[in-house]
Amino acid sequence: MAQRFVLQGRTALVTGAASGIGAALSLALAGRGCALALADRDAQGLAETAHAARAAGVTVSEHVLDLADREALLALPEAVRTRHGGLHLLVNNAGVALGGRFEETDPADIDWLMDVNLHAVMRLTHACLPLLRAQVQAQIVNLSSVFGIIAPAGQAAYAASKFAVRGFTEALRHEVEGTGLGVTLVHPGGVATAIARNARRPRTMDPHEAAEAHLAFERLLTMSPAKAAAAILRGIETRAPRVVIGADARRALLIQRLMPVRYWSLIRRAVRDT
Repeated sequence: MAQRFVLQGRTALVTGAASGIGAALSLALAGRGCALALADRDAQGLAETAHAARAAGVTVSEHVLDLADREALLALPEAVRTRHGGLHLLVNNAGVALGGRFEETDPADIDWLMDVNLHAVMRLTHACLPLLRAQVQAQIVNLSSVFGIIAPAGQAAYAASKFAVRGFTEALRHEVEGTGLGVTLVHPGGVATAIARNARRPRTMDPHEAAEAHLAFERLLTMSPAKAAAAILRGIETRAPRVVIGADARRALLIQRLMPVRYWSLIRRAVRDT
């Protein structure tokens, strides 16, 4: 995996491309001369990203779908092959959030979160493997989270999905070791995206408590999507096995290593002091 991944003339499939990190990374890839297959359920946002990417002179296809729709998801690789002729880079970026105490959480909401954050990642990766394996050099990039390193209270379902993405990605990387297929795991910290604003919460949760939790989470989202995308782009080009984005994520990683059982007591005090 020491050989640099050249993006010029390649094709990338990016999920969650309508906004946030997905949109910023799509534009960064277009700037490197990479053709794009962009997927999202937000048709308007997707069209805006595609329009901006086309200004770089690359071929762009738009695929409006809900990643929780299994049939639509499994049809995506063939649509990409038909439009672009092949696939060199898969970026599983799309994700949703679900906050609140676990005992108050509706199991249906957990199923929804797992379908998008975990099952879609595994299903799309599996469906894209024949296209990726057909290339001399290809790369898979899966976005976990800082909550795939630490598991805060109130994030049981979300952390479970992101820890699972971490486990899946690391195992897959070990399976393809020594081939032309590389696998990169990304742990973003607090990136200013719409994920907190769009997060689901327990229907029985007190509205005031929900508003406070939302504001507390929003305060942690300080990094721009463009800066996060630049870090991921470097990870793709260098074929890095893992990319940890942001000082907050790096601190969380260090604290977890030093205090694997009691890290939450230290992090909780630090968050309260901010």
